[in-house]
Amino acid sequence: MSEPQISVLIVDDNAMMRIGLSQTMTVEPGVTPVGAASNGAEAFDMYLALRPDLVIMDYQMPYESGVDCSRRILKEDPEAKIIFFSVFESEEDIWNAVQAGVRGYLTKKASEVDELMEAIHEVARGGTYFPAGMLRKIERRKEKPELTPRERDVLKQLAEGRSNQEIVDALNISLPTVKMHIVHIREKLGAQDRTQAVVIACKQGLLRLEE
Repeated sequence: MSEPQISVLIVDDNAMMRIGLSQTMTVEPGVTPVGAASNGAEAFDMYLALRPDLVIMDYQMPYESGVDCSRRILKEDPEAKIIFFSVFESEEDIWNAVQAGVRGYLTKKASEVDELMEAIHEVARGGTYFPAGMLRKIERRKEKPELTPRERDVLKQLAEGRSNQEIVDALNISLPTVKMHIVHIREKLGAQDRTQAVVIACKQGLLRLEE
């Protein structure tokens, strides 16, 4: 009896990566690529149409990020199995993916074909696949207090060098509220001042330079 095929949807904004992954899976016993999407919005529609056993998802893509797309897919189908395959590997990036509900995460620069296929088979069986280094990052992240959405908004304003009054105007909140958020941000990040808070946030992946 032939081995059951694992149908895989590939999601990546890089055409060469999509082609390469598809070709790799075509020759892998037990794995069949059934579709390829170039962005999160397209991926969601293809998932609903194809209902693959597993999705290989990039992190940052046009129109909709991998995290947002994963949340939408899992809201529609809580049993969906998603593995992130990305160049991003900060603690925050990995944590965001885990919070979205993905079952595995590999980095493109560190992963070998054999490891990717091992992850596909393991997740398809109902397991999870996170390399040891990522598991340590996940455990560290679990121990850290979360920034609220509004604290993240204020943090982005701090990163842009805005004064308290400029933040008041940008976010339409009161000055005491801005000051309170800054205090909470510093406490949660262990920063002595607002500048150090931005530096720590960048190091932890809470902020990216392009933001």
